[in-house]
Amino acid sequence: MTRMGSRTGSGTGRVVVGVSGSLASLAALRVAAEEARRSRRVLVAVIAWEPPEGETLYLRHPDREWARHWWGAARTRLDRAFDEVFGGAAPGVRTERRVVRARPARALSDLAAHPDDLLVLGTRPGRHRPTRTHRRVRARTTCPILTVPAPPVPRRVRRALRKMTAEDFALAGE
Repeated sequence: MTRMGSRTGSGTGRVVVGVSGSLASLAALRVAAEEARRSRRVLVAVIAWEPPEGETLYLRHPDREWARHWWGAARTRLDRAFDEVFGGAAPGVRTERRVVRARPARALSDLAAHPDDLLVLGTRPGRHRPTRTHRRVRARTTCPILTVPAPPVPRRVRRALRKMTAEDFALAGE
């Protein structure tokens, strides 16, 4: 884990974590909850979404049902992340779950706007260069940022997964 910025006082600010459902974001969610519990802060878990066709095309042909569908899909992914990491709610932590219609960097920067906040981001293992989202968040945020790497997946498992087909997964349910 990498901590950037200064350490904040306990009980002040919030712990904001970006959640997408990836292994890195699940690891970040777990660490953010531990940090929130330890420092007695509120955990704010946020998932950002945009219409798949982009905001520009959506604005040309707005469809509220379509937007509600994608908001619901994002909410389901956020709830599933909590289920996968904690089996439901994060124990011993006051939690807010936010579904925000925005690009991830903007949503995270807007929510972690106070200098006493802590922003927790997941990153892929072995990634030495920050992603576009990480660069944009760092440019816009004044609070400390904690990056959490995803657990590494063994090479043999990655190799086996690349060779699998849809039929391999269909047989698992029978």
